[in-house]
Amino acid sequence: MEFDLCVIGAGPAGIAGAMRAIDLGKRVALIDGSPLGGVGIFDGALSSKTLWHLAMDYARACRSDRGYDGSKLCPNWPAVRAEVAAACREAQSLLARQLAAVAERGQLELIRGRATFVGPEAVVVGERTVRAERFLIAVGSMPKVPGSIRVDGERVLTSDHIERVSTLPRRLAVIGAGVVGCEYATIFALLGQTEVELFDRQPRILPFEDEDVSAVVAGRFAEIGVHVHRQARVESVAVIADEVEIGWKDADGSVQTARYDRVLVATGRAPATGSLGLERAGVTVDASGSIVVVSGTRTTAPNIWAAGDVTADLMLANLADLEARHAVEEMYGIDPPPLVYEAQSAIYFLSPEVAAVGLNEQMAKAKGIHYRAAIVSNALNRRNLAMRATTGFVKLLARHDGRLLGLRVVGPQAGTAIQGVALLIGQGGTLDAVDRCVHPHPAVTEGVLEAARLLLGTSLFKPDAMDGQCRVVTSE
Repeated sequence: MEFDLCVIGAGPAGIAGAMRAIDLGKRVALIDGSPLGGVGIFDGALSSKTLWHLAMDYARACRSDRGYDGSKLCPNWPAVRAEVAAACREAQSLLARQLAAVAERGQLELIRGRATFVGPEAVVVGERTVRAERFLIAVGSMPKVPGSIRVDGERVLTSDHIERVSTLPRRLAVIGAGVVGCEYATIFALLGQTEVELFDRQPRILPFEDEDVSAVVAGRFAEIGVHVHRQARVESVAVIADEVEIGWKDADGSVQTARYDRVLVATGRAPATGSLGLERAGVTVDASGSIVVVSGTRTTAPNIWAAGDVTADLMLANLADLEARHAVEEMYGIDPPPLVYEAQSAIYFLSPEVAAVGLNEQMAKAKGIHYRAAIVSNALNRRNLAMRATTGFVKLLARHDGRLLGLRVVGPQAGTAIQGVALLIGQGGTLDAVDRCVHPHPAVTEGVLEAARLLLGTSLFKPDAMDGQCRVVTSE
């Protein structure tokens, strides 16, 4: 056989799987026709987060309540785009350098093009047939667009296009109030040149999070000028000259119309499996196009595994990396420990930042799990006081026996505060372990410590003295 392993897709999952196979001494083919790094770098994880950081920096610099007055600043959109492109090039060059090094040693061949299965042991890429003993499918996902909306890439956009607009739109409509929609609404609102309207079919944004989390973000949206149309059902999107007209029914059923410079369709993502010819390899997909896994990350074909967005679980770059490593170890007999999906973590790049790991209250209730939750306001944390940014809170969930269930942090540097709890959840850790850990001072993680101590009855802050800024909630 030409290769021990053929990895299809060079995004977060594909790169991780290829490198792990090389660790094990395998000869690897890595096939991809998209820019190296995929949405882990371009039009996704890195590019949008770079844009978010730049927008946050600009908004902070424009403030006049921090001992200086930056109200006369103005963003330079071409320069902002250039900075985003520079970050992406730097990340891609790191990957290219790594792949070139292992290719020079004869461990890997990077094959540019689209792969299509012709059987369970071979794919074609252009005119070439690539044969391997095992395959890892890691082609990621693509924007999912309702059939009634025609995306033209110029006026009606997805996340594949929005970062490349030549000028900042004067009026931007965002259809979809999930993470992607809310992140781009945050970015363009913070840059201060765009009126942003967000169309949400649900009664509140971020419906997969607890109401207190979405309430803080919705309150901040109101402050930065994002108008949310709640329970709005979009019925038409039409390009008219240089504008896009949206027609929708509001919560009362009344028909409304408005026009915008650009419309971003952010209604989710779908696995990019359509052109792989999976049926010829014996790989089963479900109605959504997600690859069915029968054991761990193994598909219905005994020599083919899948990782990342192509499977029916959370679409997160960190999870894609873990799944790919797990798949390669499984296929080569290392017998890795099971993936602990309950310990998966995520950051929502909003204003304020939100970080999540494990269960929230509504998830715990849906699973019938009895819990206790401690909520500690950022106004009690000295790092937040020093940052002059006290909006938000820490919420820690645990079972009644003290085993950790989940954590939500809302506020600056939220993403830095969840790793310890993620590790402990994966190990079956308890509140006592959080309490015994020495936390740096001052740091946002001290909010997690105080939440644990609140549930243990040993917190520095007592609820009856803090006017609602810290409290304990017990499930029914």
